[in-house]
Amino acid sequence: MDNSGFTKMQAVSLVSLRVLTGWLFLYEGLTKVFNPDWTSAGFLLDSGGLFAGFFRSLAATPEILGLVDFLNVWGLTAIGLGLIAGCLTRVALISGMVLLGVYYLSHPPLAGVRYATPSEGSYLWVNKNLVQMAAMLVLWYFPSERVYGLDRFIHRIR
Repeated sequence: MDNSGFTKMQAVSLVSLRVLTGWLFLYEGLTKVFNPDWTSAGFLLDSGGLFAGFFRSLAATPEILGLVDFLNVWGLTAIGLGLIAGCLTRVALISGMVLLGVYYLSHPPLAGVRYATPSEGSYLWVNKNLVQMAAMLVLWYFPSERVYGLDRFIHRIR
């Protein structure tokens, strides 16, 4: 065990989970950054469930859609960078969980709800967004950024 209280394998496992989760966010963000034609309009218009009307209304106004696109693209990218580097990790985790929660509410995996966008599998109540949120919650309660990450140095300076 080191001074974090984690065994070496626990620390490596938590850091790996953080970095891999960060990669998912970063890559999703960068693919949108480098695609000038990307927009969230199709995703928002395809929303289902209880909040479908709200999400569809976001796509109805070009100014709001532009803001949603900007926040989505740069939020994904910043969250990914933060998690990979272990920098402002707590902010990245909360932001990531909120963003995944929004995705989940926009496209909840409910029986009888059909989406135009094909999913990667068949889900009922639990999908990859919910699982990823749970993984980020684990990272919140078992902070690996103070073991390996830039936050380690930030906390030492304080």
